[in-house]
Amino acid sequence: MTAYDALMAHQRETEALGQISGRLAWDQETMMPRGAVDQRGEELAALQSVLHARKTDPQVADWLASIDDAALDLVGQAQMRHIRRSHARNVKVPARLAAEIARVTSRAHRIWAEARADDDFAAFAPTLSEVLALRREEGAALADGGDVYDALLQDYEPGATAAELDAMFGALRPRLVALREAVLAQPAPAGLEGSFDEAAQMKLSRLVAKTFGYDMSRGRVDKAVHPFSSGSGDDVRITTRTNALDPFNCIYSTIHEVGHASYEQGIDKGYRLTPVGRGVSMGVHESQSRIYENQLGRSRAFCGWLYSQMVEAFGDFGIDGPDAFYAAVNKVHRGFIRTEADEVQYNLHVLIRFDLERALISGALEVGDLEAAWNDRFAADFGYPVDKASDGVLQDVHWSAGLFGYFPTYSLGNVYAGCLHEALRAAIPDLDDQLAKGDLDPATSWLRQNLQQYGGLYEPREIIERASGKAPSEAPLIGYLEQKFKALYAL
Repeated sequence: MTAYDALMAHQRETEALGQISGRLAWDQETMMPRGAVDQRGEELAALQSVLHARKTDPQVADWLASIDDAALDLVGQAQMRHIRRSHARNVKVPARLAAEIARVTSRAHRIWAEARADDDFAAFAPTLSEVLALRREEGAALADGGDVYDALLQDYEPGATAAELDAMFGALRPRLVALREAVLAQPAPAGLEGSFDEAAQMKLSRLVAKTFGYDMSRGRVDKAVHPFSSGSGDDVRITTRTNALDPFNCIYSTIHEVGHASYEQGIDKGYRLTPVGRGVSMGVHESQSRIYENQLGRSRAFCGWLYSQMVEAFGDFGIDGPDAFYAAVNKVHRGFIRTEADEVQYNLHVLIRFDLERALISGALEVGDLEAAWNDRFAADFGYPVDKASDGVLQDVHWSAGLFGYFPTYSLGNVYAGCLHEALRAAIPDLDDQLAKGDLDPATSWLRQNLQQYGGLYEPREIIERASGKAPSEAPLIGYLEQKFKALYAL
């Protein structure tokens, strides 16, 4: 057995254990008894210790030293790129710290959920301070004297820097603010009326998931407080949530998570349980969820088909025809919740978090001042005050999980989706005819063939450039948004 073969056998076992860890986390969000949280924390910490030991095993370093990457094919070189990057990062993080992060973040999730239910940030603040301290320590170990936030960002978007993202987002912000102000000055379209049976919502969400190509024989749809996708290969699970007064929350959360799941299900089967066998970055992952949810799922053509399904599921719900339904789906509205935000305002929610978490990591902002900083920034950006903590600083699960560096990938994913949508439209001129029939296969097949199948074979920006034919830029996204909403609101 060559050194490369031995390394890959070791890596496949490590990847399999990582999938088990992910399944434990999925269970914690969906089915685990509430009283099991402390034990689950110990279980995850123990598994994280095993994973860390495997990733930092001295034998891995020996194998890496003896392998000539140039002698490998394209896939082998990509595998080595990921393994070398992971090994270099993991050997910098002490096993004690890796296990402690797993233990504390597992406990933090329960404390966050309770604080959110009680609208009590003070109840969560001490635990968040623990999580932040651990992530600062980890970031400092990874940074080697460089920027700590940039070091953490590499876990989610390899190759990206906060400065580059700040420049891209800075170009988006003023045009988004101007578009929002112009749209909100117009009369609002009619909204939904009445109550929507939550079992019927779940039934419709599963139909929509299948319509977008989600393979239910290798997945399942469950409910969670915060929708997410979990797993890869032949076991990719999604969650959604229901609101009796807002079925769009369920439908579009499902479509969003199906985008993530379809990416994982669409990766070449030959890459299973290897570093190349999963999505290459969170930004690229988010490009799939957002193009499924927005450019496809909120298009005028698809909304015509969805309207007919809504009528069949719920009867008369106060919307008179497909055009009014399209306007309701894309209604720009005041609100507090990022995951419920319309396309125009969504990125403004993300940019708040991006700026605040950089300040937290740098020490310019302390946890005790976070709620006030959030409320001040929200009022400045949106023009009205936050009404309660669950609508503000406590609404997202990410910081309780220690995912500092994750938030900017949401907006980066939107930027990537804009680039892909432009190329998709050029490649499939009759796309709207297909969407109007509820036929998503031409669009999802194009995405699978041009991006999803490759998994981690290419670097994040490279795969977007290969699929779209040009370097990533915010221009297609803002152009799409301005064209769509100026037409919709007759600006």
